Amino acid sequence: MQTATRTGYSLTQIVLHWAIAALVLFQLVFGESMAEAVEAAEEGEALSAVDQTMASAHYWVGIAILALVAVRLLVRIRTGAPDAIGEGLSTKIAAGLHHLFYLLLVLVPVTGLMGFYLGDPWGEIHEVSKPVFIVLIAIHAGAALFHAVVLRDETLKRMLRPGRG
Repeated sequence: MQTATRTGYSLTQIVLHWAIAALVLFQLVFGESMAEAVEAAEEGEALSAVDQTMASAHYWVGIAILALVAVRLLVRIRTGAPDAIGEGLSTKIAAGLHHLFYLLLVLVPVTGLMGFYLGDPWGEIHEVSKPVFIVLIAIHAGAALFHAVVLRDETLKRMLRPGRG
């Protein structure tokens, strides 16, 4: 794995990052339709066409996230990543948060599928992930803005334009 000579992420890594981010945002905003679909099925009630469509979209977008994360991990293993900007505790925290993101990006779709096919406790575990994701996204976005506005370093720019590697 290359790390020392890379100055930024590849175009593939950048596209995967933002595609996954957009799909996760979709899931967070429109995911309630799946909960309504499961509840309606449990109570033997009919589901509106809109809720059925959105629940189906939630299912397939979750699978797409899982597939894209697998591709992203393979690309990361194959091409590496640029070295962290800075040093010390902040880079260790950033690395830990990125590992937590990867873990959630795998476990949340898996627990969603398990909840869909096997029921609880997997569905409940899946639902708990929403506030965790929201907090993690807020920290991630806040840190990116801190790097761009306060530290004025290249951290955010590396995820906006491809670098050498």
